Amino acid sequence: MTMTPKIVTFGELLLRFSKDQHQRLSQGRTFTSMYGGSEANVAVSLATLGDNVDYITRLPDTPVAHAGAQNLMQLGVGMSHVQWGGTRIGTYYLEPAAGMRASKVIYDRAGSAYSELQPGMIPWREILKGASVLHISGIATAITQNAADATFEAMDIADDMGVKVSFDINYRKNLWRYGAEPRETIGRMLARCDMMFGDAIEFEWLCQRSQPPYTAIDTSFEMQMDEYREWFEQLHEQFPRCQRWLMGMRNMVASSRHLLTALLYTNHPTPNTQYQSPNGYTLLRSRIHDINGVVDPSGVGDAFMAGMLHCAFQPGMTEQYLLDYALAAAAMKNTIIGDFNLATDDEILAVL
Repeated sequence: MTMTPKIVTFGELLLRFSKDQHQRLSQGRTFTSMYGGSEANVAVSLATLGDNVDYITRLPDTPVAHAGAQNLMQLGVGMSHVQWGGTRIGTYYLEPAAGMRASKVIYDRAGSAYSELQPGMIPWREILKGASVLHISGIATAITQNAADATFEAMDIADDMGVKVSFDINYRKNLWRYGAEPRETIGRMLARCDMMFGDAIEFEWLCQRSQPPYTAIDTSFEMQMDEYREWFEQLHEQFPRCQRWLMGMRNMVASSRHLLTALLYTNHPTPNTQYQSPNGYTLLRSRIHDINGVVDPSGVGDAFMAGMLHCAFQPGMTEQYLLDYALAAAAMKNTIIGDFNLATDDEILAVL
Protein backbone atom coordinates (compact mmCIF):
# COMPACT_ATOMS: atom_id res chain seq x y z
CA MET A 1 0.00 0.00 0.00
CA THR A 2 1.06 3.57 -0.58
CA MET A 3 1.84 5.90 2.31
CA THR A 4 -1.16 7.67 3.78
CA PRO A 5 -1.28 11.45 4.17
CA LYS A 6 -0.12 12.84 7.51
CA ILE A 7 -1.91 11.57 10.61
CA VAL A 8 -1.56 13.40 13.93
CA THR A 9 -2.24 11.71 17.28
CA PHE A 10 -2.52 13.56 20.60
CA GLY A 11 -2.42 12.21 24.16
CA GLU A 12 -0.26 11.38 27.17
CA LEU A 13 2.86 9.23 26.92
CA LEU A 14 3.12 6.91 29.93
CA LEU A 15 5.81 4.78 31.53
CA ARG A 16 4.43 1.31 32.25
CA PHE A 17 5.70 -0.91 35.05
CA SER A 18 4.77 -4.60 35.31
CA LYS A 19 5.97 -7.86 36.81
CA ASP A 20 7.15 -10.77 34.68
CA GLN A 21 5.70 -14.28 34.55
CA HIS A 22 2.22 -13.18 35.65
CA GLN A 23 3.38 -12.19 39.13
CA ARG A 24 1.17 -9.97 41.24
CA LEU A 25 2.38 -6.48 42.08
CA SER A 26 3.11 -7.66 45.63
CA GLN A 27 5.42 -10.43 44.38
CA GLY A 28 9.04 -10.41 43.28
CA ARG A 29 11.59 -7.64 43.42
CA THR A 30 11.88 -6.50 39.80
CA PHE A 31 9.63 -4.36 37.61
CA THR A 32 9.86 -4.35 33.83
CA SER A 33 9.36 -0.91 32.29
CA MET A 34 8.24 0.16 28.84
CA TYR A 35 6.42 3.11 27.28
CA GLY A 36 2.82 3.30 26.14
CA GLY A 37 -0.39 5.29 26.17
CA SER A 38 -3.39 5.02 23.88
CA GLU A 39 -2.58 7.65 21.27
CA ALA A 40 1.14 6.79 21.33
CA ASN A 41 0.15 3.17 20.68
CA VAL A 42 -1.84 4.23 17.62
CA ALA A 43 1.08 6.31 16.37
CA VAL A 44 3.54 3.40 16.69
CA SER A 45 1.17 1.01 14.92
CA LEU A 46 0.76 3.44 12.03
CA ALA A 47 4.51 4.06 11.77
CA THR A 48 5.15 0.30 11.75
CA LEU A 49 2.73 0.05 8.81
CA GLY A 50 4.69 2.72 6.94
CA ASP A 51 2.35 5.65 7.53
CA ASN A 52 3.34 9.28 8.05
CA VAL A 53 2.41 10.01 11.66
CA ASP A 54 3.23 12.73 14.21
CA TYR A 55 2.61 12.30 17.93
CA ILE A 56 1.83 15.35 20.07
CA THR A 57 2.20 15.32 23.85
CA ARG A 58 3.75 17.27 26.73
CA LEU A 59 6.71 15.77 28.57
CA PRO A 60 9.09 16.94 31.30
CA ASP A 61 12.65 17.77 30.28
CA THR A 62 14.07 14.72 32.06
CA PRO A 63 16.18 11.74 30.92
CA VAL A 64 13.27 9.31 31.44
CA ALA A 65 10.91 11.39 29.28
CA HIS A 66 13.56 11.92 26.59
CA ALA A 67 14.11 8.15 26.52
CA GLY A 68 10.39 7.71 25.86
CA ALA A 69 10.46 10.22 23.01
CA GLN A 70 13.54 8.52 21.55
CA ASN A 71 11.77 5.14 21.80
CA LEU A 72 8.94 6.42 19.59
CA MET A 73 11.34 8.11 17.17
CA GLN A 74 13.25 4.85 16.75
CA LEU A 75 9.95 3.23 15.78
CA GLY A 76 9.33 5.84 13.08
CA VAL A 77 6.98 8.27 14.86
CA GLY A 78 7.42 12.01 14.28
CA MET A 79 8.18 13.69 17.61
CA SER A 80 9.28 17.18 16.52
CA HIS A 81 6.27 18.93 18.09
CA VAL A 82 6.55 17.52 21.62
CA GLN A 83 6.00 20.27 24.20
CA TRP A 84 8.64 20.18 26.94
CA GLY A 85 7.73 21.34 30.44
CA GLY A 86 6.50 20.20 33.83
CA THR A 87 8.28 17.91 36.26
CA ARG A 88 7.18 14.28 35.80
CA ILE A 89 5.99 11.71 33.28
CA GLY A 90 2.74 9.85 34.02
CA THR A 91 3.05 6.18 34.94
CA TYR A 92 0.89 3.13 35.35
CA TYR A 93 1.32 -0.29 36.93
CA LEU A 94 -0.01 -3.44 35.25
CA GLU A 95 -0.69 -6.74 36.96
CA PRO A 96 -1.22 -9.22 34.10
CA ALA A 97 -4.18 -11.59 33.99
CA ALA A 98 -3.64 -15.29 34.63
CA GLY A 99 -6.18 -18.10 34.32
CA MET A 100 -9.44 -16.82 35.81
CA ARG A 101 -7.70 -13.85 37.52
CA ALA A 102 -8.35 -10.55 35.72
CA SER A 103 -5.65 -7.99 35.04
CA LYS A 104 -5.29 -4.92 37.24
CA VAL A 105 -4.19 -1.40 36.26
CA ILE A 106 -3.14 1.29 38.76
CA TYR A 107 -2.55 4.81 37.41
CA ASP A 108 -0.09 7.35 38.81
CA ARG A 109 -0.68 10.42 36.63
CA ALA A 110 -1.40 13.25 39.10
CA GLY A 111 0.79 16.27 38.46
CA SER A 112 2.22 14.89 35.23
CA ALA A 113 3.47 17.28 32.55
CA TYR A 114 0.51 16.36 30.35
CA SER A 115 -2.01 16.96 33.14
CA GLU A 116 -0.79 20.58 33.33
CA LEU A 117 -1.53 21.31 29.66
CA GLN A 118 -3.51 24.47 28.97
CA PRO A 119 -5.14 25.89 25.84
CA GLY A 120 -2.70 27.92 23.78
CA MET A 121 0.36 25.83 24.66
CA ILE A 122 0.36 23.78 21.45
CA PRO A 123 0.64 25.46 18.00
CA TRP A 124 -2.14 23.41 16.44
CA ARG A 125 -2.46 25.37 13.20
CA GLU A 126 1.21 24.75 12.45
CA ILE A 127 1.01 21.08 13.45
CA LEU A 128 -2.20 20.28 11.54
CA LYS A 129 -1.13 21.99 8.32
CA GLY A 130 -1.26 19.29 5.63
CA ALA A 131 -2.76 16.68 7.98
CA SER A 132 -5.66 14.47 6.95
CA VAL A 133 -6.76 13.39 10.41
CA LEU A 134 -6.32 14.18 14.11
CA HIS A 135 -6.69 11.17 16.41
CA ILE A 136 -7.55 11.53 20.11
CA SER A 137 -9.34 9.52 22.78
CA GLY A 138 -11.56 9.99 25.82
CA ILE A 139 -8.51 9.69 28.07
CA ALA A 140 -7.30 13.06 26.76
CA THR A 141 -10.13 14.81 28.63
CA ALA A 142 -10.15 12.57 31.71
CA ILE A 143 -7.10 13.89 33.57
CA THR A 144 -7.71 17.57 34.37
CA GLN A 145 -10.02 20.36 33.26
CA ASN A 146 -7.16 22.28 31.66
CA ALA A 147 -6.07 19.24 29.65
CA ALA A 148 -9.70 18.72 28.60
CA ASP A 149 -9.93 22.35 27.47
CA ALA A 150 -6.70 21.94 25.48
CA THR A 151 -8.15 18.83 23.83
CA PHE A 152 -11.32 20.61 22.75
CA GLU A 153 -9.14 23.43 21.42
CA ALA A 154 -7.33 20.91 19.22
CA MET A 155 -10.61 19.41 17.96
CA ASP A 156 -12.10 22.82 17.18
CA ILE A 157 -9.00 23.96 15.27
CA ALA A 158 -8.95 20.69 13.32
CA ASP A 159 -12.59 21.25 12.42
CA ASP A 160 -11.86 24.82 11.33
CA MET A 161 -8.99 23.60 9.13
CA GLY A 162 -11.01 20.80 7.53
CA VAL A 163 -8.99 18.03 9.22
CA LYS A 164 -10.96 14.87 9.98
CA VAL A 165 -11.20 13.82 13.63
CA SER A 166 -10.75 10.21 14.73
CA PHE A 167 -11.88 9.24 18.23
CA ASP A 168 -11.56 6.29 20.61
CA ILE A 169 -14.04 6.26 23.52
CA ASN A 170 -11.38 4.87 25.91
CA TYR A 171 -13.51 5.30 29.01
CA ARG A 172 -11.40 4.69 32.13
CA LYS A 173 -13.56 5.12 35.23
CA ASN A 174 -10.64 5.50 37.64
CA LEU A 175 -9.23 8.55 35.82
CA TRP A 176 -12.23 10.89 36.08
CA ARG A 177 -11.55 12.65 39.38
CA TYR A 178 -11.60 16.40 38.68
CA GLY A 179 -15.38 16.89 38.62
CA ALA A 180 -16.37 16.63 34.95
CA GLU A 181 -19.20 14.27 33.99
CA PRO A 182 -17.55 11.60 31.80
CA ARG A 183 -20.54 10.69 29.61
CA GLU A 184 -21.33 14.32 28.85
CA THR A 185 -17.68 15.18 28.10
CA ILE A 186 -17.11 12.15 25.88
CA GLY A 187 -20.43 12.87 24.17
CA ARG A 188 -19.15 16.37 23.31
CA MET A 189 -16.04 14.80 21.82
CA LEU A 190 -18.03 12.25 19.84
CA ALA A 191 -20.22 15.02 18.40
CA ARG A 192 -17.04 16.47 16.83
CA CYS A 193 -15.65 13.25 15.30
CA ASP A 194 -15.81 11.70 11.83
CA MET A 195 -14.77 8.13 12.69
CA MET A 196 -14.57 6.33 16.00
CA PHE A 197 -13.79 3.11 17.86
CA GLY A 198 -15.04 1.60 21.09
CA ASP A 199 -15.51 -1.84 22.56
CA ALA A 200 -19.03 -3.14 23.17
CA ILE A 201 -18.88 -2.38 26.90
CA GLU A 202 -17.95 1.25 26.18
CA PHE A 203 -20.78 1.55 23.66
CA GLU A 204 -23.17 0.17 26.27
CA TRP A 205 -21.93 2.71 28.84
CA LEU A 206 -22.17 5.57 26.35
CA CYS A 207 -25.75 5.00 25.19
CA GLN A 208 -27.02 3.35 28.41
CA ARG A 209 -28.56 0.48 26.49
CA SER A 210 -27.75 -3.19 27.05
CA GLN A 211 -25.69 -4.79 24.33
CA PRO A 212 -26.72 -7.98 22.53
CA PRO A 213 -24.76 -10.76 24.23
CA TYR A 214 -21.44 -11.79 22.72
CA THR A 215 -20.71 -15.15 24.31
CA ALA A 216 -18.69 -16.86 21.60
CA ILE A 217 -16.78 -19.96 22.67
CA ASP A 218 -15.80 -20.82 19.09
CA THR A 219 -15.93 -19.27 15.63
CA SER A 220 -19.44 -20.56 14.84
CA PHE A 221 -21.15 -17.97 17.08
CA GLU A 222 -24.01 -16.11 15.32
CA MET A 223 -24.16 -12.33 15.84
CA GLN A 224 -27.53 -10.65 16.48
CA MET A 225 -27.08 -8.25 13.59
CA ASP A 226 -30.55 -6.71 13.55
CA GLU A 227 -30.24 -5.73 17.22
CA TYR A 228 -26.80 -4.23 16.64
CA ARG A 229 -28.10 -2.27 13.65
CA GLU A 230 -30.87 -0.76 15.81
CA TRP A 231 -28.24 0.11 18.43
CA PHE A 232 -26.08 1.94 15.89
CA GLU A 233 -29.09 3.72 14.41
CA GLN A 234 -29.91 5.11 17.86
CA LEU A 235 -26.33 6.32 18.30
CA HIS A 236 -26.24 7.88 14.84
CA GLU A 237 -29.36 9.90 15.62
CA GLN A 238 -27.55 11.27 18.67
CA PHE A 239 -24.21 11.87 16.90
CA PRO A 240 -24.99 12.39 13.20
CA ARG A 241 -21.56 13.68 12.17
CA CYS A 242 -19.72 10.35 12.65
CA GLN A 243 -19.40 8.41 9.38
CA ARG A 244 -17.65 5.27 10.60
CA TRP A 245 -18.42 3.47 13.87
CA LEU A 246 -16.05 0.58 14.62
CA MET A 247 -16.98 -1.69 17.53
CA GLY A 248 -14.69 -4.40 18.89
CA MET A 249 -15.99 -7.37 20.86
CA ARG A 250 -13.98 -9.82 22.90
CA ASN A 251 -15.03 -12.85 24.91
CA MET A 252 -12.27 -13.97 27.27
CA VAL A 253 -12.69 -17.70 27.70
CA ALA A 254 -9.47 -17.61 29.72
CA SER A 255 -6.67 -15.11 30.15
CA SER A 256 -4.77 -16.78 27.31
CA ARG A 257 -7.74 -17.48 25.00
CA HIS A 258 -9.84 -14.66 23.55
CA LEU A 259 -12.47 -14.70 20.80
CA LEU A 260 -12.28 -11.37 19.00
CA THR A 261 -14.58 -9.88 16.37
CA ALA A 262 -15.74 -6.46 15.16
CA LEU A 263 -18.58 -4.56 13.50
CA LEU A 264 -18.46 -1.48 11.28
CA TYR A 265 -21.40 0.90 10.81
CA THR A 266 -20.59 3.12 7.84
CA ASN A 267 -22.12 5.51 5.33
CA HIS A 268 -19.37 4.86 2.79
CA PRO A 269 -20.49 2.88 -0.29
CA THR A 270 -21.06 -0.80 0.54
CA PRO A 271 -23.11 -2.41 -2.25
CA ASN A 272 -24.94 -5.73 -1.95
CA THR A 273 -24.97 -5.86 1.84
CA GLN A 274 -27.81 -7.21 3.95
CA TYR A 275 -27.90 -4.93 7.00
CA GLN A 276 -28.73 -1.54 5.56
CA SER A 277 -30.46 1.29 7.43
CA PRO A 278 -32.93 3.83 6.01
CA ASN A 279 -30.40 6.59 6.80
CA GLY A 280 -27.97 5.25 4.18
CA TYR A 281 -25.66 3.49 6.64
CA THR A 282 -24.67 -0.16 6.43
CA LEU A 283 -23.64 -2.55 9.20
CA LEU A 284 -20.80 -4.95 8.38
CA ARG A 285 -19.39 -7.81 10.41
CA SER A 286 -16.03 -9.54 10.29
CA ARG A 287 -15.01 -13.09 11.13
CA ILE A 288 -14.31 -14.29 14.66
CA HIS A 289 -10.63 -14.77 15.52
CA ASP A 290 -10.03 -17.51 18.08
CA ILE A 291 -6.76 -16.40 19.69
CA ASN A 292 -5.34 -19.23 21.76
CA GLY A 293 -2.07 -18.07 23.25
CA VAL A 294 -2.68 -14.43 24.22
CA VAL A 295 0.50 -12.96 25.71
CA ASP A 296 -0.52 -9.29 26.24
CA PRO A 297 -3.93 -7.80 25.36
CA SER A 298 -2.90 -4.24 26.30
CA GLY A 299 -3.45 -1.83 23.41
CA VAL A 300 -5.75 -4.08 21.38
CA GLY A 301 -8.26 -1.25 20.94
CA ASP A 302 -5.47 1.04 19.75
CA ALA A 303 -4.46 -1.59 17.20
CA PHE A 304 -8.08 -1.63 15.96
CA MET A 305 -8.02 2.15 15.55
CA ALA A 306 -4.65 2.16 13.77
CA GLY A 307 -5.83 -0.54 11.39
CA MET A 308 -8.87 1.52 10.46
CA LEU A 309 -6.84 4.71 10.00
CA HIS A 310 -4.25 2.88 7.91
CA CYS A 311 -6.93 1.84 5.40
CA ALA A 312 -9.32 4.81 5.64
CA PHE A 313 -7.26 7.11 3.41
CA GLN A 314 -6.00 4.50 0.96
CA PRO A 315 -7.56 4.63 -2.53
CA GLY A 316 -9.71 1.70 -3.56
CA MET A 317 -10.21 0.19 -0.10
CA THR A 318 -13.65 -1.35 0.48
CA GLU A 319 -15.34 -0.91 3.85
CA GLN A 320 -15.31 -4.69 4.38
CA TYR A 321 -11.56 -4.78 3.79
CA LEU A 322 -11.08 -1.88 6.22
CA LEU A 323 -13.01 -3.77 8.90
CA ASP A 324 -11.24 -7.08 8.30
CA TYR A 325 -7.82 -5.41 8.30
CA ALA A 326 -8.49 -3.53 11.55
CA LEU A 327 -9.63 -6.76 13.23
CA ALA A 328 -6.61 -8.71 11.98
CA ALA A 329 -4.30 -5.98 13.31
CA ALA A 330 -6.03 -6.15 16.70
CA ALA A 331 -5.79 -9.94 16.73
CA MET A 332 -2.04 -9.74 16.08
CA LYS A 333 -1.54 -7.31 18.99
CA ASN A 334 -2.55 -10.05 21.45
CA THR A 335 0.67 -11.88 20.51
CA ILE A 336 3.05 -8.98 21.26
CA ILE A 337 4.37 -7.97 24.69
CA GLY A 338 3.89 -4.31 25.62
CA ASP A 339 1.45 -1.58 24.64
CA PHE A 340 2.74 -1.17 21.08
CA ASN A 341 1.46 -3.26 18.18
CA LEU A 342 4.61 -4.02 16.16
CA ALA A 343 2.82 -6.23 13.63
CA THR A 344 3.84 -5.43 10.05
CA ASP A 345 1.55 -5.08 7.07
CA ASP A 346 2.75 -8.45 5.71
CA GLU A 347 1.93 -10.16 9.03
CA ILE A 348 -1.53 -8.62 9.15
CA LEU A 349 -2.20 -9.63 5.55
CA ALA A 350 -1.15 -13.18 6.42
CA VAL A 351 -3.81 -13.25 9.16
CA LEU A 352 -6.34 -11.98 6.61
